[in-house]
Amino acid sequence: MSLLHLFDLDGTLMYGSAAPVEISRQLGLSAEIAVLERAFGAREMGPHEFSVAAHALWAELTPAHVRAAFEGAPWLTGIREVWREIRERGDYCAVISLSPSFFVELLLEWGAHAAHGSVFPEVPFTRPVDAAGILTPEGKVAVADRLCAQFGVGRADCVAYGDSVTDAVLFEAVSVSVAVNAPPYLAERATHVYEGRDLREAYRLVGPRPEVQAS
Repeated sequence: MSLLHLFDLDGTLMYGSAAPVEISRQLGLSAEIAVLERAFGAREMGPHEFSVAAHALWAELTPAHVRAAFEGAPWLTGIREVWREIRERGDYCAVISLSPSFFVELLLEWGAHAAHGSVFPEVPFTRPVDAAGILTPEGKVAVADRLCAQFGVGRADCVAYGDSVTDAVLFEAVSVSVAVNAPPYLAERATHVYEGRDLREAYRLVGPRPEVQAS
C-alpha cells in the first residue's frame, strides 16, 4: 500500500515564517500582518476573520509580489528532494494549509501531487473572500480524506507533518505524525519530533514504510 505524506506549509515547510508574513513583507506591511498573526495565534480571530482581514490588507497585491514572496521565503532545505524520493517510491505527497491557495499551489511546481489552501480570489483581487472556501483545522482533515479517496489510500496510510495547534486535529486523524519545529502542545501528540531546517531529516524519522496502527 502506498503512503500519503501530508505537509503543512507555515512554520513546517517554511522555517519561522508563514505565507501571509512573506506576502505582506513584499508590500511593506510587516507590522500590520504581525498584528493579525498575533490575534490569530491568541485565538482572538478564526481562519475566516483572518483571511478577510488579510485580503483587505493586500489590496495592492500583484502576481509579481506573490512570486517574489514565494521565492524569497525561508524554506526548509531538501523539500524537492524529499518529494522526488516520495514519488520514486510510488508514494504521494500533498500540502494542506490554511494560507491562501494562490500561494500554496505554487508548491505544485516543486513536485507535490496536490496542494490545497484557503480559496482566495485571483490576484489582483477584484472579488471578496468567500467564507466557504477558507480552511479550518477540521477542514484539513476533510481535505485529507478527499486525497485519500483520490490516491486510493486510507488514514492509516497517511503521515502528517505540522508545527502548530492548527495541525493537532489532523495529527489525531492519521496514524503517523511528525511535529516540525513545534511547541510542546503538538510535540506531545506526535509520533516523531524534529527540530531543524532540513526536511530530509524529518522525513528520515518516518522511513519509507513506517509501522502504523489503524486510526
